[in-house]
This record gives sequence, C-alpha cells and structure tokens, in this order.
Amino acid sequence: MPMRNAIWTFVAMSLAAVLASTAIAQTYPNRTIKIVVPYPPGASTDAVARTIAQKLSDVFAQPVIVENRAGASGNIGADFVAKSAPDGYTLVLGTDATHATNVHVAKNPLFDPVKDFTSITIAVGNVIALAVHPSFPGHNVAELVEHAKRNPGKLAYGSSGSGSPHHLAGELLRQLTGIDIVHVPYKGGGIAVTDLMGGQIPMMFASLAAVVQQAKVGKVRLIGVVESSRFAGLPDVPTIGETVRGFELASWLGFFGPAGVPAPIVARLNAEIVKALHAPDVRARLEPLGMSIMAMSSDASLAMVKAETDKRGRLIKAAGIQAE
Repeated sequence: MPMRNAIWTFVAMSLAAVLASTAIAQTYPNRTIKIVVPYPPGASTDAVARTIAQKLSDVFAQPVIVENRAGASGNIGADFVAKSAPDGYTLVLGTDATHATNVHVAKNPLFDPVKDFTSITIAVGNVIALAVHPSFPGHNVAELVEHAKRNPGKLAYGSSGSGSPHHLAGELLRQLTGIDIVHVPYKGGGIAVTDLMGGQIPMMFASLAAVVQQAKVGKVRLIGVVESSRFAGLPDVPTIGETVRGFELASWLGFFGPAGVPAPIVARLNAEIVKALHAPDVRARLEPLGMSIMAMSSDASLAMVKAETDKRGRLIKAAGIQAE
C-alpha cells in the first residue's frame, strides 16, 4: 500500500506539473520579452537580434526588446540569462563563442553551455572567410599551403583575438596541413582588417561581413570559407575543405533561454523564430551580412551545442591555448 500510494502521488504531481506548464504556455507571452545580446551594439549579433525581435513583437503582440550586456567575451550577458527565471521572457542570442568555446578558455567558467541553458534554435551561420592581401603570392588554399611550407614560421595570420573562431580556424588549418604559421591576435576584427589592407599582415580569418566590401573593391582577396559548404552569396569562393580534407568549422548564432523553460514555450518560440528566419525580408537583411539561415529544431540545436563544445575542446587542447 505505501508503495502504491507513493506511485499515485508521483503520477498526480507529474500530471499537475504538465497541466501547469500547458496553462503557462497557453497564456504566453503576456508581457515583454527580453533578448540579451552579450556583445556591444552594432555587431552582427545586434542585427540578428533586432530583426527577429521585431518579427516576434509583431506576431506576439507584445514588446520584444533587445538589451546589450557586453563583457568577458560574451560571458557576462550569457551568465545573466543562465541565472534568470526559466519562463521564456529572458533569452540570449548566444554564439559559438559563448556556447562552445569560452568554457574551454576561461579558468573559472561562469556557466555550463549545455546544462545551464535551454536550446531554442541555432538561427544563422556566421560565415568566416580566409582573406589575403592582394599582393599575396597564393591565389587559392593549395598555393597558400605550399607557400607556407616553403617559408616555415614566416607566414602570419590575424584574428579577432585569442580563442576566437577566427583563431581556431587558423589552428585547424595548421593542424591538418602541418604548416608552421604564426597567430597574431587583435582586439577586434576591424583592426585586423585594417592591417590586412595595409599589408601589415598577409592573411587573416575574418567574419565575411568584415571583409566582403573590401574584397569587392580589390583591397583584399577571399580564397576560402571555413564552413562545410559554399556560401550562397559568394558561390565562386570555395570551402577550405575542398582542398584540405577534414577542414570544417562552424560559427553560428542561436537563441537560448535558461535551463528549464517549459517545453510548450520552447516549441512556440522555436516555431516563430524559424518562421521569421525564413521570411524573405529577413533573409534579404541577413544574407548580405555574410549569414546563412540555419533555423534548427531545439533538439538539433542542443545536439549541435554538445558536438561543437566537444570539438572546440579538442581543438583548443591540441593548439595549446591556455585558459585565462
């Protein structure tokens, strides 16, 4: 009898929790939703967050605001959301940095990118390009690798900072080809692009949005992208993986809530964000910024975060990047 009573109590409690969750979802949202961008205003993350916020506001008939909480490579804003109430009213536009890399490069991580968040959707890919100065002798990845092999330790590449996806792209190229290239970390991609155009560095990995206009006017040359497939906006630029077998690195932006957001709310948010991402005006806004629409399910997004976190950990360890 005590065992039977315990079972019925558990069933009753579970049913009550389901009913409560359903009731919450039926009234969601009934107040302002906040999307935290863990980077300064003006970055590509801002463009994605504000574009989607407007779409959600229209469909929900509730204000959807964007709040920039920058600091610690995105960790400040992400941590704020991780510690917020899991009610679907506070979200973060996370990145492969906040949700895959930073846990491996911080001595005292503020959060676990898997356990402390609810994955809603990996929204867009942030295309990364390998750009070279116009005077660089290599016109494709194969020629660049051959040039580096003939000049070990003499070829430098810039990035937006140590541990950034641009840095990791360079390390992956080094590991897969055996070339000896020197990393030059900058405090931001814009400064590195300026030095690339000025010839202070011969090559760099950069977000496509940072170099595409310079490429159009001949100030830099684009010889590859780091993703597994070519970017639709630049179909003539090959992937690095077409030359270097096994090379692929994804840089992405996604929407996350704190751990424990009710499943019906996650489903609603996922459906509306995915719908917004496929809207023609949203694609027209984001694709020229070097972004590819991904719009994944919440389960697929969680699986990707787990896989990317593991992959970045192995890459960072092999590269000898020290936690700071």
